[in-house]
Amino acid sequence: MSTILTVKDLGISFGSNHVLKGVNFDLGQGEVLGVIGPNGAGKTVMLNILTGILKPTKGTIEFEGKEISSQGVTERCRGGIGRTFQVPRPFEKMTVFENIMVGGVFGAGMSEKEAKVKAKEVAKTIGLDDKLALFAGKLGLLDRKRLEIGRALATEPKILLLDEVGGGLTESEVGMIINLVKTVKSQGVSVIWIEHIIRTMLEGTDRVLLLADGVDVICGKPLDVMNSKEVSKVYMGGDEEE
Repeated sequence: MSTILTVKDLGISFGSNHVLKGVNFDLGQGEVLGVIGPNGAGKTVMLNILTGILKPTKGTIEFEGKEISSQGVTERCRGGIGRTFQVPRPFEKMTVFENIMVGGVFGAGMSEKEAKVKAKEVAKTIGLDDKLALFAGKLGLLDRKRLEIGRALATEPKILLLDEVGGGLTESEVGMIINLVKTVKSQGVSVIWIEHIIRTMLEGTDRVLLLADGVDVICGKPLDVMNSKEVSKVYMGGDEEE
């Protein structure tokens, strides 16, 4: 598996608050990397750095072999890095179809004609092709989450960053999101998926990275990481010697 993203010694500080101290990981082509960690570990901050919203204090980000730390949000999005946000905020007075088109036109720089074609394709992928004419404000939470993913997919990402898309969903709905992520992966898109729901990490990822105290603590196969003493210590306060 070839590497599409390499993060080395990534750090960011806000005054005396060192949120990330030195994070290292890589992402393979077509791989789903899960990211777990306690609240305040810097998971969303890390995504904000990867998308260019925040500038790191130190470290490097290599995307397809190119250092991109100096690139802005638009350049990274059009280069192939798309993302979702924890709280879906669709344009409520626009239809599902129009919301997806926004991703194509403004995210990827497509013409309106190209964006329409892409929107229909994406709507099928996310399972909203029967709700294209519905105003986004009428959608339930699951469909809002799917639409959030759809807008990101409309930018034609090579890497999709997911920020807690399973939050607030029922068990069966979480299963639908897991299947959607698997579909996205089958289309050749690499994924970094932040989530608190253990099932998503065990069933929907290839590897899991534990982030705590501003550093990468352990990274490996999902079950190995979840059963590790490092996870026990971070979440349960377990003794490292046990």
